[in-house]
Amino acid sequence: MGDVIDYKIIGDDMQIVEIELDPSEGVRAEAGAMMYTDQNIVMQTSTQGGALKGFKRMLTGESFFITTFYNTGTQKEHVAFSAPYPGKIIPIDLASVGGSFLCQKDAFLCCANGVEVEVAFTRKLGAGFFGGEGFILQKLVGDGMAFIHAGGTIIRKDLMPGQTLKVDTGCLVAFSPTVDYDIQFVGGFKNALFGGEGVFLAKMTGPGTVYLQSLPLARLADRLTSASSVRREQQSGVGGIGGGILGGLFGGDNKY
Repeated sequence: MGDVIDYKIIGDDMQIVEIELDPSEGVRAEAGAMMYTDQNIVMQTSTQGGALKGFKRMLTGESFFITTFYNTGTQKEHVAFSAPYPGKIIPIDLASVGGSFLCQKDAFLCCANGVEVEVAFTRKLGAGFFGGEGFILQKLVGDGMAFIHAGGTIIRKDLMPGQTLKVDTGCLVAFSPTVDYDIQFVGGFKNALFGGEGVFLAKMTGPGTVYLQSLPLARLADRLTSASSVRREQQSGVGGIGGGILGGLFGGDNKY
């Protein structure tokens, strides 16, 4: 059974989650996510279940080790974890959603002690090969609180039985195990080549809850890489012109 923890999400676009632990309570987190702790919080880093579980976490984009933060004091203590890039932190009460939830790799931030981070595989071949983020998902299992992170604005969609939602594969963050996850070809030669939305979409069919993000990390990274390349080209051009002028004035061959 997972520890019952209290929490507070702080911030807007660069959020942190501050968790309040009673004596002997603990919270698990991805290595490197901790921002600060109170005096009596003690860290214990391990594979949490042996090397096999560590390697399974690596398949989902997490680290081999996971760190548990325990309150060893006699009063309430606090520990905070920060989001790795601009976006929102999503709290999920696993007890209220049937005891498990699926999310894309790298989404996990932290969870109550007793919640397990497992590997899940998509059941359909198309989703596995063309799912954008791959066929390996994270499965959060337990009855406590778990926290995941996503980029940009977060949208929650509660799908009715048989209701279908088509989503850009990179914008999919997490969903209930009851949601059927498949991949659909966009269709049409011009749509595929010039649509700008990718060749495949995720097809989510209810019942269940789906969380979406407006700014996937991959999209943010592509924009930053593109802007950086343009910047380097501009600087190279200016440097070449400036170098030629300054070289002519102050170079070693200048006789004046």
